[in-house]
Amino acid sequence: MKSDLSIRILSGNGNRPLAEAIARRISVYRGSEVGLADARVERFSDKEIFVEIFENVRGEDVFVVQPTSNPANDNLMELLIMTDALRRASARRVTAVVPYFGYARQDRKTSARTPITAKLVANLFEKAGVDRVLTMDLHAGQIQGFFDLPVDNLYAAPVFALDIRHHFKNVGELQVISPDVGGVVRARDLAKRIGAGLAIVDKRRSGPGEVESMTVIGEVEGKCCIIVDDICDTAGTLVKAAELLRDQGATSVHAYISHGVLSGPAVPRISGSALESLVITDSIQQPEAVRAAPNIRIVSVAPLFAQAILNVGNDTSVSSLFSEKTLGPIYEAFYRFD
Repeated sequence: MKSDLSIRILSGNGNRPLAEAIARRISVYRGSEVGLADARVERFSDKEIFVEIFENVRGEDVFVVQPTSNPANDNLMELLIMTDALRRASARRVTAVVPYFGYARQDRKTSARTPITAKLVANLFEKAGVDRVLTMDLHAGQIQGFFDLPVDNLYAAPVFALDIRHHFKNVGELQVISPDVGGVVRARDLAKRIGAGLAIVDKRRSGPGEVESMTVIGEVEGKCCIIVDDICDTAGTLVKAAELLRDQGATSVHAYISHGVLSGPAVPRISGSALESLVITDSIQQPEAVRAAPNIRIVSVAPLFAQAILNVGNDTSVSSLFSEKTLGPIYEAFYRFD
């Protein structure tokens, strides 16, 4: 590790608790204090965003922690304006740390005269002066190709695998469930990591956000089912899938979701559903209603991003963090799966 490694962590208003947790982890890993850069991100009375950085960042390697979650447009503009401020302050490199990449679901034209907004956002990142992007569980891996700059896409699967091993002792009873055909690769990866079987919920939509019918492909009777997906928005599909699995003979149903968007009626739906537990990461800052829900649990990805930031700063491998063998000692030392 470079002894002269000099990095700065800057946070917008998107998820400051995660940024603070990342800074604390980096401080522990390095053995020296690393705090958030002194800056203000404010709004004028007409809601224009204003950024001022109070520290010298000339020649520094700066990591801006800012998910583009709800309010997506405000958080996106904060990130772009912070990047512009850093470029004009002569920062050596600006890495956008975007735990949740908003607009990722708009990655293709779904019908005539519709945009590909994920590509537009990628262009905005580049025009603002972002040098590198560090994110987690992009909705579609090919979004990395929308950028003409390096993109490191981390995975929550190793963290989920560690958590599952801690909470579920009998792996033979587990069955990993993909909530749709498009998520089979993600579900298969988690199933392989924990040594469990795989089943699929085939759903047919009658319209955006509306599921017409669902069918289970695979054996779930007598199994403890774990649904895995990247995003849970209104939770309608997730709740219906859990009910279907219980009707098909599953002994219990749990879910592991990378990004808990949880908008609209999601929380009451989950609280009153057949789901025994929903595990999400802290890639998105959650309101009190989510934190207070009896069957929703949050697993932190701060250790994952902290190590990734150090690896990027040291010009060492980020792909080593794709394995729970690497993450295991990190999480055992600094995080409790409780």
